[in-house]
Amino acid sequence: MDRARKEELVVELNGAFADAALVVVTHQSGLTVAESTDLRRRMRAADASYKVTKNRLVKLALVGTPYEGIADLFEGPTAIAYSADPVAAARVAVDFSKENDKLVVVGGAMAENRLDEAGVKALATLPSLDELRAKLLGVLNAPATKVAGVLQAPAGQLARVFSARGQQDEAA
Repeated sequence: MDRARKEELVVELNGAFADAALVVVTHQSGLTVAESTDLRRRMRAADASYKVTKNRLVKLALVGTPYEGIADLFEGPTAIAYSADPVAAARVAVDFSKENDKLVVVGGAMAENRLDEAGVKALATLPSLDELRAKLLGVLNAPATKVAGVLQAPAGQLARVFSARGQQDEAA
């Protein structure tokens, strides 16, 4: 790889780190092309990215980003997973590592907060941002639905009383 391409890659990675809400560092050794393609496909489906990286270039790209604290994780055959959603990359990486022993989650970071392997795995079990929004919307809508039901109940009871009274008059 020539020097210009390396500089371009460092700038590209720096931009990716600046936009990412989460970075997960993995060790991948012995993944086949098919397995790697499957992992990348899963990452794309979750709006995340996965890249096999050169450690020296990543360490240069980390400078000036909130993720500078994880530079020491880049030793050996590493790859990074990152996403704007604070859960997506972790979930896909952890799920894939459960299925395939060749991918090992080493750690990561969420902004300035460094995460160890257990922290990334705990993050992966959290619901996604969209799921949390849906739950919050359900909680907010529940009281309104209950209020509407309570307000409609007296009118419904009144209608049933009038109906019963009308049926009594017809029967008499």
